Amino acid sequence: MSRWKELPAELHPHIRHLIVRLRKLKDHGELSTRQLAAKTGYSTKAWERYLNGRSLPPREAVEAIARISGDNPARLLVLHEMAAERWAEGDRTTPPTRHSTPATPEHEPAEQQPHGRLLHAAIAVGAVALVLSVSTTILLAVQLAEARATAKNNRAGTAAAESDITAPDPASVLPALYTCRPQQTDGHWYAGHSHTQETVVAYGHTGPEVIEAQCLLRRTGISPGDIDGIFGPLTQRAVKRLQIREKLTADGVIGPHTWKALRGTAQK
Repeated sequence: MSRWKELPAELHPHIRHLIVRLRKLKDHGELSTRQLAAKTGYSTKAWERYLNGRSLPPREAVEAIARISGDNPARLLVLHEMAAERWAEGDRTTPPTRHSTPATPEHEPAEQQPHGRLLHAAIAVGAVALVLSVSTTILLAVQLAEARATAKNNRAGTAAAESDITAPDPASVLPALYTCRPQQTDGHWYAGHSHTQETVVAYGHTGPEVIEAQCLLRRTGISPGDIDGIFGPLTQRAVKRLQIREKLTADGVIGPHTWKALRGTAQK
């Protein structure tokens, strides 16, 4: 078992969670950084930076360590997306906790003291809201991981049914990627996966409507990440960017107005 250096205390939880998971995979496989470098194609020094929180590992390195460790790459890639989002925004540290509530002076009039109780109540409500928000984020991350795992297994099953060749190890099969073929018909753009103009699509959803939206986002010049039919963080961010550009409510949810923007006329 490796004796790991302490990670910086201020490291953002999403990034810390990914690094801790990578460390566990390395220890479980009883691999040295030299062996890890030989098996993944990334140098020993690179892995030392990744595992000590000095540099964010690329997606391909995360897939490689999951594959050689026998872990599910889809679940690990969800953690990587969440960490990459924070890293790209420069939000690599946990916001400092403030303890600045002043005590009530002994000479303060009695009628002013209820304001202190109201302040404490407001702080308590805020703490509960924060806990609920974190819980929702974790739940959505789990749902996204399950969606990726389902897409991966479906692809593996299709390959086995259509070929006499032995099906590959499920741990090495990645989620399916789809082709975009945008065409303009009657002044509207379609990518060949769905003709909907009203279906509501949001974070955690999967299916042809998501593929259609990802293709049309890419056509507008805004990258949603992989065209995999899974509405993850990168797709949600791309939707918000389009909504801001089109002066729509930037909620990251695709509804009738956002579909209209996606299927609009060609970019000039």
